Amino acid sequence: MITLIVGTNRPGSNTRKVATQIEEIYATLKVPINVLDLAKLPPEIFSPTSYAEKPKSFQPFAETVLQSSGLHVVTPEYNGSVPGVLKYFIDMLKFPESFERKPVCFTGVAAGMWGALRPIEQLSAIFAYRNAHLFPERVFMPQINNLLDASGKIKDAELLERLKAQAEGFAKFVGKLK
Repeated sequence: MITLIVGTNRPGSNTRKVATQIEEIYATLKVPINVLDLAKLPPEIFSPTSYAEKPKSFQPFAETVLQSSGLHVVTPEYNGSVPGVLKYFIDMLKFPESFERKPVCFTGVAAGMWGALRPIEQLSAIFAYRNAHLFPERVFMPQINNLLDASGKIKDAELLERLKAQAEGFAKFVGKLK
């Protein structure tokens, strides 16, 4: 099962809107997925004591990552970087087994013109360090406010096709690496 990670905890985020559409794409492809939305992280995970002992409420998040056959990360760009909550989430997961030899795919969402190129490059380095298998087909979504309609749906048919091709390719990539 592939896990789709919504890489922010910002309420009403464009990242969540895009992730919802990626979730729908996987459903049409009949690829089973879990959605891990960082907006649903338990507040106690942010206690300084969590470094030494993870709260029980975090266990479902950690287990979902461990049990996943692949991770599809949808990340926004915040201040030219990865959202702090996404990096913290990664830091809270078991080392090294959480990402060891696990396929990982990236979709970037940004208000700026680079479509989250920087955070995806940063995440690529982090996941490579953790010995993940990086899927090379990344999708960057620049100037996201121009790409979504009033209901939060992607307006650009070509972009939707790129997301579909990414999901199809990633599902095959995961299958080959099992």
